[in-house]
Amino acid sequence: MTSLPGSTDTMNRAVVAFLDGRRLKGYLLNFSALKESFRLFSNDNVHQEPGSNILMKDLKAIFFVKDFMGDPSRKDSPDSGPATHGRKVVVTFKDGELISGSTEAYNPQKLGFFLFPLNGDTNNTRIFVVNRNVAKVQFAK
Repeated sequence: MTSLPGSTDTMNRAVVAFLDGRRLKGYLLNFSALKESFRLFSNDNVHQEPGSNILMKDLKAIFFVKDFMGDPSRKDSPDSGPATHGRKVVVTFKDGELISGSTEAYNPQKLGFFLFPLNGDTNNTRIFVVNRNVAKVQFAK
C-alpha cells in the first residue's frame, strides 16, 4: 500500500477480474466493500489522471496484490495452509473458476466478502469476491 504525501488516504495495488475474462491492473483509493463502484487508476498518482469508474456488477473479484508481477498459473487449494482469518472456503464462480482461502465475513446477502490466502508466499494480500457472480461457496474442513 502506498500513502499519498500529506494525506491519510491509502492506495492499494489491485488486479480487477471482470466477468468477460479481462484483467486490469491499477491502484484503488479508498475502496469500500459497501459501494457498487470504485475508481481504478493506472498509476499511484491520482492527482494526474481521472481514473476509470469500475462497476462491481461487472466483476468476479478484486485481487489486492503485493506487486503486479504475480503468477497467473498458481492454483491454491484448501490444503495450501491453515486458515488465517476465520474458516476455509472454496469459491466457485459462474464461469467455473475456483479460488480457495479463508474468510471471517461470508454473507451471501451482502455485495461481497474478503477472502484471505492460505499460503503466505502468494502475491495476494486479500481478495474481494463479488457475491452476485459466485455459483457456490463451500466451507472446507
